[in-house]
Amino acid sequence: MKVFTHEDFKSVYVSDPAASPGRIEAVLAAIRNEVELDQALPAGQDDILAVHTKSLVQGVEREGLYNIAALAAGAAIQTAIAGLNEPAFGLIRPPGHHASADHHWGFCYFNNMAIALEHLRSKGFIKTAHILDFDLHYGDGTVNILEGKGYVSIHNPDESDRKHYLIEVAARLDSLNVDIIGVSAGFDNHIEDWGHVLYTEDYQEMGRMVHNTCKKLGISCFALLEGGYNHSVLGRNVLAFLRGLQGL
Repeated sequence: MKVFTHEDFKSVYVSDPAASPGRIEAVLAAIRNEVELDQALPAGQDDILAVHTKSLVQGVEREGLYNIAALAAGAAIQTAIAGLNEPAFGLIRPPGHHASADHHWGFCYFNNMAIALEHLRSKGFIKTAHILDFDLHYGDGTVNILEGKGYVSIHNPDESDRKHYLIEVAARLDSLNVDIIGVSAGFDNHIEDWGHVLYTEDYQEMGRMVHNTCKKLGISCFALLEGGYNHSVLGRNVLAFLRGLQGL
């Protein structure tokens, strides 16, 4: 399984939990023996401006965060392209699902998922897509950018009971007929993270659900790291999910 990442994602680029030291390292320590690591490349401005306004991009530049945000967006595009053929994962930061077309917040600067899917559609690789966003927090930026475009369905599960949560995810996946599935993979709803809902095995189960849906439809999938802030459990949660995506 290909995982796209970069040494620069280990940097502490601002003082927020998504940029805290050791986050990327915690995931790498857990997954590196089971994946193929590929070097991330930055997104071009055309791909970024296809999703975001010039004023937002200029604001990110003024904050000194353009390079790291463009690198995350570029890795998302690479992950999505790889995901056309087999499951792939973007081990990236900053995260992206709170970044709207003209506004960003919540540790996000560019919307990695939206940039990746718009790239796939503009190149003619897909006509339809589904996003499963299992981050603790609602992916308002992704909805803002993509909901009105008509080719993407978006699911942000909101159950507070883990069994009902998994039932909701399964039911939505079972209803799909799309060209690709993208997962905004935030792990902050774990029982030992901010959300206190899901267990490590639940992430593996959701990965298997996505895998089985893709197998049924004859498509593939990709996932991008969003939240997840308890470094002592983040790595094993990501590993469980990636194993599930591969049908394990």
